[in-house]
Amino acid sequence: MMTLCPLAPQVLYAKDTPRDPENSQWVDPFIGTGGDGHTFPGAVTPFGMVQLSPDTANLYRGKDPQPEIYKHSAGYHYDDSTIIGFSHTHFSGTGHSDLGDLLIMPMIGEAHITAGTAEHPETGYRSRFDHDHETASPGYYAVDLLDYGIHAELTATDRASMHRYSFSRGEEAHVMLDLTTSMYNFDNKVIWSDVRILDKQTLLIHRSTNGWANNRPMYFAVRFSRPFTDIDLHNLDNKRYRCNGCLDKKNNRPSTINNPDEPYAAGKAIKILAHFTEPTREPLLIKVGQSAVSYANAMENLDTEIDHWDFDRVRAETKKKWDTQLSVINMKGTDSQKRQVYTALYHALQAPHIYQDVNGEYLGLNGTIQKATDHTNYTLFSLWDTYRALHPLLTYVAPDRVPDMIQSMLLHYQQSYNNMLPIWSFQAHETWTMIGYHAVSVISDAYLKGIRGFDIDLAKQAILDTANHPSYDAIPAYKKYGYVPMDKLAESVSITLEYAYDDWTIARLFEELGDDETAQEFYGRATSYKNLFDPRVKFMRGKDSQGKWNPDFDPEEAKLMGPFTEGSSFQYSFYVPHDIAGLIDLMGGDTPFIERLDTLFTKELDHEKIKEHEDIAGLIGQYAHGNEPSHHIAYLYNYAGQPWRTQARIRQIMDTLSSDKPDGLAGNDDVGQMSAWYIFSSMGFYPVAPGDLSYAIGAPQVPEISLTLQNGKHFGVTASNLSETHKYIASATLNGAPLNRSYITHQDIMAGGQLHFEMSDKPNKAWATQQDQRPPSLSVNR
Repeated sequence: MMTLCPLAPQVLYAKDTPRDPENSQWVDPFIGTGGDGHTFPGAVTPFGMVQLSPDTANLYRGKDPQPEIYKHSAGYHYDDSTIIGFSHTHFSGTGHSDLGDLLIMPMIGEAHITAGTAEHPETGYRSRFDHDHETASPGYYAVDLLDYGIHAELTATDRASMHRYSFSRGEEAHVMLDLTTSMYNFDNKVIWSDVRILDKQTLLIHRSTNGWANNRPMYFAVRFSRPFTDIDLHNLDNKRYRCNGCLDKKNNRPSTINNPDEPYAAGKAIKILAHFTEPTREPLLIKVGQSAVSYANAMENLDTEIDHWDFDRVRAETKKKWDTQLSVINMKGTDSQKRQVYTALYHALQAPHIYQDVNGEYLGLNGTIQKATDHTNYTLFSLWDTYRALHPLLTYVAPDRVPDMIQSMLLHYQQSYNNMLPIWSFQAHETWTMIGYHAVSVISDAYLKGIRGFDIDLAKQAILDTANHPSYDAIPAYKKYGYVPMDKLAESVSITLEYAYDDWTIARLFEELGDDETAQEFYGRATSYKNLFDPRVKFMRGKDSQGKWNPDFDPEEAKLMGPFTEGSSFQYSFYVPHDIAGLIDLMGGDTPFIERLDTLFTKELDHEKIKEHEDIAGLIGQYAHGNEPSHHIAYLYNYAGQPWRTQARIRQIMDTLSSDKPDGLAGNDDVGQMSAWYIFSSMGFYPVAPGDLSYAIGAPQVPEISLTLQNGKHFGVTASNLSETHKYIASATLNGAPLNRSYITHQDIMAGGQLHFEMSDKPNKAWATQQDQRPPSLSVNR
């Protein structure tokens, strides 16, 4: 991998205007592409609809799942040594996958229509590559396809993309466009696909797939920079015909599903081979526009966003977008720290995705074509992951986009036949993946922070309809019993705890809106967590509808479809983010609570008890940083009056579970949640309970960092004497005044100013220990 950005520019902080026009130079898109980070290195704009990236595995599983599917959720994995092509849609950091639409692969010499194998790439269109001849930066990816002597480059706009292929050998060139490949491929994934040749440079392509989302359509307009000599349309469900002369209707091209007089093919297994027989050393460029609505919109997106053939211009314009977006944070630190912070910000700014065409049209959840007239429509709401830190982060680093993201959720509700806000949705499909109804947290947190620009009356109705839904995940049983009985639904304990938190955010919102009756109802529901805390064992524990505790309870066991979601009682017993004081009381007070936290981090884990869950990763004892239910836990020492222990744990997590290497993420980035945790923790604070407008202080991990806020102010954090050994807070000041509390507030941040820490190699066990100095645990009993 090429080394990125050897030199850092001078940076200004706090009282000055913190601007660095070149923050993109510190981004390394390869971070997270190794291990189980599941990120991709390809070209994307901030929140872009296009994610053009290399794929290194054709995960067609047939009847038997391949173990490599999880490893390749983003299509690319750093450990691989061959590339099968470049597809145009990808998830970043998910544990499950879909997408991988329209794979394009150039080649020379013999033309192939199958990928071949990693062991013998010469048997197909696959090619070897190595990291010494590969580079990536925001909006750009390049690699040498070693078997072909082709230098491949990719860049993208919001809704279109551009390929540039430079040939080192003067041989006949071919370009494969494969409509059969996808991430997480399986039998019958492609429902239908078709291709129409408009002229010798232009194709229109469509396919619909089943997968995580069923019957998901995508349309593409593909244009070559020079005419192809001829083209093969391979219908593997039927027959192949070669379009010699392309539009010469005198040629007979038999196919039972195609009109022989039309340059067209349709079926479930279509592959296209464009041939360029004239030897040339001039680069071949390909432009691709995409749409979920129609061919016409795909063409309009292409012609509007890339109306020229200047690859370097597109790359430069996309880099400028990234530099602007990344300039909201500026910092000082080591090169490694800069790479980690700015790459985390880069990953956090990729989703939700824009999901509408340049004319405003998009595919609605109800299958109809909608038109956004007063907002930008977004998709990809991985809410079980992202409500925790990503969405709170976006309220500072991309606040102008937050209202439209929320409005998109509300339109999802209006278009849903289930009358629900999104749970885990993408591209006009609800996957029903994971638990809770965390859209209510995102909406409440944003509104309480003063963010407007969405329909609050519609939001109120959507929130109540979602939280009282008659058929979603045992909500009626939850309301009846005060918990979800384990004999009514799997993952019952986790669902109860997450409902309780969501209900608290609903109460907070309705209290702010002056509806005390509704607020009181949901404050009552927010206490439901207490009903599943077994005082005899001091753990959260499953209970059936008869009130009997789970007889097979094991606090360390993370059983698939057991009482907990991707975790065990050891982790989930700390999931009461909205009432930590109440949880401390249940566990017997500060000292027992601290002891339980220490045990979580130090108790040896029996890996046999978690083997059913690939997502439980990044382990320190029972603590699993690679999965979201653990992300707030290290900050909980603050609530029991021992913030110095939080300071030590954050450093332990940072030092052992993150790096600027390809395997530098402890687990799935989960659409930016892991990255958002890293950014907040680097600054020295974290949103334990989004919606309470306070941030528990950990410890700063970089010497200086500054946020540029939408109101024109700057909030800076500085740390004197910070080093590998000086990880503890000796003292703190906020705007020059002593800060003796272990939290800051949203108001502190938005007012701008300077949070300063004096660091030490010894813990200050007197700092922020008193009850009124701890982060507020807002009462659920109003």
